Amino acid sequence: MKFKRIFGLVMDSVGTGAAPDSVNYGDEGADTLGHVGHYYAGKLALPNLAKLGISNLRDTPIEGVPAADAPKAYYGKMQEISAGKDSMDGHWEMMGLPVRKALSTYPNGFPADLLKKLETFSGRKVIGNRPESGTKIIAELGEQQMATGDLIVYTSGDSVLQIAAHEEVIPLDELYKICEYARSIVNGPDNLIGRVIARPYVGPDNEHFTRTANRRDFTLEPTGETDMDRLQAAGVHVVGVGKINDIFSGHGIDEGYHNESNMDGMDHVDHVMQEDFTGFCFINLVDFDAMYGHRRNPKGFGQALMDFDQRLGTVMANMHDDDLLMITADHGNDPTYTGTDHTREFVPLVVYSPSFKQGGSLGIRSPFSDFGATVLDNFGVAGNNVGHSFLADLK
Repeated sequence: MKFKRIFGLVMDSVGTGAAPDSVNYGDEGADTLGHVGHYYAGKLALPNLAKLGISNLRDTPIEGVPAADAPKAYYGKMQEISAGKDSMDGHWEMMGLPVRKALSTYPNGFPADLLKKLETFSGRKVIGNRPESGTKIIAELGEQQMATGDLIVYTSGDSVLQIAAHEEVIPLDELYKICEYARSIVNGPDNLIGRVIARPYVGPDNEHFTRTANRRDFTLEPTGETDMDRLQAAGVHVVGVGKINDIFSGHGIDEGYHNESNMDGMDHVDHVMQEDFTGFCFINLVDFDAMYGHRRNPKGFGQALMDFDQRLGTVMANMHDDDLLMITADHGNDPTYTGTDHTREFVPLVVYSPSFKQGGSLGIRSPFSDFGATVLDNFGVAGNNVGHSFLADLK
């Protein structure tokens, strides 16, 4: 064992340039970090990520974030092989389980028989039923939903079924039960959906609706063993922070924390760092994605990056010499791009420990499973040979 604790932190949706297969997803030219930096016109302040080498891994540095002359971390990019660009695909692939077969998507809305089952189970009518931005469809149909008690059902370019309801009209427990039922009827073979998402909102009218932190993801059960399962079976402590528990349906997790926001998630990271354990802490910070990427808000996205960077300084200061921090993302979500969906991009890989004598390039890693393979290698746990460890490169 080289490191006692490994912290794997996923900046949800923070991509770093179009992947070679982006054309297959209609995402040519997407570049989340690059375009956010350009929006800020040189005023994007990420001093801690800069020191680690966030701009070194790019062909062109992020505007306002200079490449480091002597980066403190190892840096590179990861390229996805999964047949999708959803959070589930990215996280599963990181943990040694690439999604080889494309899941069901619904560019024309969900089939009538599926919606009929939802209506029969819930006793409520379904409205919406199309690919749409969550904030837009709630603004359009939210007042109707409040008046009738209907379910706002919608999707996106990913394999998701989302159900929105006002918390004062449909209590959370009821909304979650409806989503659990929906999860039970979309596990194949005709409808195989990656995530069913409860999207509760509050507010008096369409000018003041806001989605709440009571979102829950009901994810497809992992179709095989993941690296977290392998770690847990070997007696290695596994902590999940944020929507990690939802993405893996609770599998392979010993200790879990639900995030209200990115900053709440970083509070949980600070808490876990005070614990004395040997193991792996897997963290997802979703605000980049849910609050800013899908809403095509580059200003908010950049501010969230700067807020994260400040908290990253605290994490780095509290790390022990036998701690390892691995920062990455699960996909892109370029807030300057067309539409409102995720974007198929490379994701950054920044790997840091206070014990490093130097930093350096890790190149392009593919698949994402190299991430999990490195964690397994550190703890002496056998994997499935999908990914390749870069532990030996860290000095």
